[in-house]
Amino acid sequence: MKTFSIGEVAKELNLTAYTLRYYDKEGLMPFIERTASGTRLFKESDISALKIIECLKSSGMPIKEIKNFIDWCSEGDSTLQQRYDMFMERKAIVKAQMAELKKTMEIIEHKCFYYKSALDAGTEDVHKDAKIEIPMPN
Repeated sequence: MKTFSIGEVAKELNLTAYTLRYYDKEGLMPFIERTASGTRLFKESDISALKIIECLKSSGMPIKEIKNFIDWCSEGDSTLQQRYDMFMERKAIVKAQMAELKKTMEIIEHKCFYYKSALDAGTEDVHKDAKIEIPMPN
């Protein structure tokens, strides 16, 4: 079975070796094997698990909650409901974040239009009499 060094995994996932060591210290990688000298050996399945960890982290999930998820995975089928509930909650949070980002994008698109038309006209006065509703993010 092919194994990868911490440097190879860091490069593959666009992370630093320091980040991977931090994850290990926080208990997010109990599945990682080590050589007799303590060097971490990563398998393909470890890289897949790290991709899930990165997904959860990028969704805003705190390390402590990611650790709970890793622990539940180690406990097996008895925690399937907790894992499902966690992902449903995370899905709702990400959906709300996406809605906020959509509103933000609408404002940015409006400002792009505003400044492009002002540039084309050579002045912002082109918008002087315009009544424009700008959606505000919550």
